[in-house]
Amino acid sequence: MNSTVKKILLAILTLSLSVTVLADDALLKPFVLASKSAGTVADKAAAAKTALQANGFAIAGSYSPYPETTIIVVTNDEMKNTAAKSEHGGFGAAQRVAVTKVGNDVQVSYTNPTYMANGYRMAGDLPQTAEKMKAALGKVEEFGAEGLSASKLRKFHYMFGMEYFDEPSALAEYGSYEEAVKAVEANLAAGKGGVTKVYRVDVPGKKESVFGVAMKGGDKYMDDKYVMGVIDFKDLKSAAHLPYEMLVTGNKVIALYARFRIALDFPDLKMSGANSFMKIMESPEAIRKALVVAAGGKE
Repeated sequence: MNSTVKKILLAILTLSLSVTVLADDALLKPFVLASKSAGTVADKAAAAKTALQANGFAIAGSYSPYPETTIIVVTNDEMKNTAAKSEHGGFGAAQRVAVTKVGNDVQVSYTNPTYMANGYRMAGDLPQTAEKMKAALGKVEEFGAEGLSASKLRKFHYMFGMEYFDEPSALAEYGSYEEAVKAVEANLAAGKGGVTKVYRVDVPGKKESVFGVAMKGGDKYMDDKYVMGVIDFKDLKSAAHLPYEMLVTGNKVIALYARFRIALDFPDLKMSGANSFMKIMESPEAIRKALVVAAGGKE
């Protein structure tokens, strides 16, 4: 092999490696703006549900956490099958769509499947789901943060001393998976702790189910409307942060601690000042305690 050929092959190899590094370091953002136009939340939500179903998504549930906002939760085979391949992958077995009235426009947005898959350390980054969400709803831009690479998302925590994905809160423990699911269903139906059911998705081939929950109660710091009123203050709304999740995995019920769960979706939120984590300092424990009650656990 002559020197010229060697140089060409070396150049090709170097370019290939560079592209791989750039792909891994591409900055991902938590939310995708699908559209922004005049209309009503009801009409836009109905249209979104129809489009999502036409693109292979199942509607797992929906709710309105506060006026002029509807959250739609969807799942599909790729999400559920990918969730089955990793520990606590059930947290990523669904994606969230928000329809929000802002001024004269209605914003339709959704969680970025690639961002969430990496943040939840799933076995794949849900490429089909991302394409189908785009086909169903559109994609104007990603938003919600300056952006994080996939590698940083897989080891994400907000700052020193705060929780990682693999440090969830233990909410309750039962004799079996079946007993745990039955108890959670009953408690959510009764609204214990101010927590009610939005959806449930079962992970195939595993004794694991994720419950999306609405939170509204006497303690304002666990209330969806209160928390979002502090942190969701920018022009493009991040309402698809909701709802929170509880995961029944085997005979245990767990949840991502709010210092991780909120920070994953709002990684650029300041620690102090107006519209900061300091303003909801009591929320992580208030949310955990409400979820413990909803899970049937004990402090």
